[in-house]
Amino acid sequence: MAIVNRTPDSFYDKGATFALEQALRRCDEVIAQGATIVDVGGVKAGPGEDVSAAEEIDRVLPLVTAVAHRHPGVTVSVDTWRSDVADEAIRAGARLINDTWAGWDPELVEVAGHHRVGYVCSHTGGVTPRTRPHRVHFDDVVADVIAETTALADKAVAAGVPEEQVLIDPTHDFGKNTFHGLELLRRIDEVVATGWPVLMALSNKDFIGETLDRPVGDRVAGTLAATAWAATRGVAAFRVHEVAETVDVIRMTAAMAGEAAPLNTVRGLA
Repeated sequence: MAIVNRTPDSFYDKGATFALEQALRRCDEVIAQGATIVDVGGVKAGPGEDVSAAEEIDRVLPLVTAVAHRHPGVTVSVDTWRSDVADEAIRAGARLINDTWAGWDPELVEVAGHHRVGYVCSHTGGVTPRTRPHRVHFDDVVADVIAETTALADKAVAAGVPEEQVLIDPTHDFGKNTFHGLELLRRIDEVVATGWPVLMALSNKDFIGETLDRPVGDRVAGTLAATAWAATRGVAAFRVHEVAETVDVIRMTAAMAGEAAPLNTVRGLA
């Protein structure tokens, strides 16, 4: 799942794909690199300028429409917590709703179910959208993640979302600190064991930055290490900025596990 943000204040790319032409060019690029899902966002996840639902719709709809038309074999996802934005995006061609704020708008899952599109079930511990965690505590963060995401997954299916199109996301950094993020990776097999496909959004996040004491621009190595760890433990999808590098990590771990063949074998065989 490639991240393409139509925001002027993204924590990572600082608005590099805010302009529609640049965003569409980036979509073409990540799809060529191997992305099978493109996740379009119109509002920065963290604190920042207020963005109305109308403005969010104006940001995401042109890109959703263009990508759905140009790349019909690719799933277009919309990263939103608002049901009215999701409804418009689905009508424009989106086929997955990435609800990163864990059902904050209770009608969002109903919209996904009504249109029978996919839905990502997140975990935030009840944090208000676009706020940062403060002195958060869980008796057992993994158990809490499993309970919240699987309950939302059951709700999604009951609302009409096709069961095979439901994913659960532990949602690193949202309502959690760095120790929680590491614990989730350490015990990710427990989340995978729920049977729901697991999506992980690890890319260049603060828990990686704090673990390695690296600024945002220097977190790729840490991201890829975490990705390799999670891939070998059955995580189904990764939401990322660096698509080509992530595809290589997934392909290499699969080859080491005997689940994928090398792509070009000539050395010592001729």
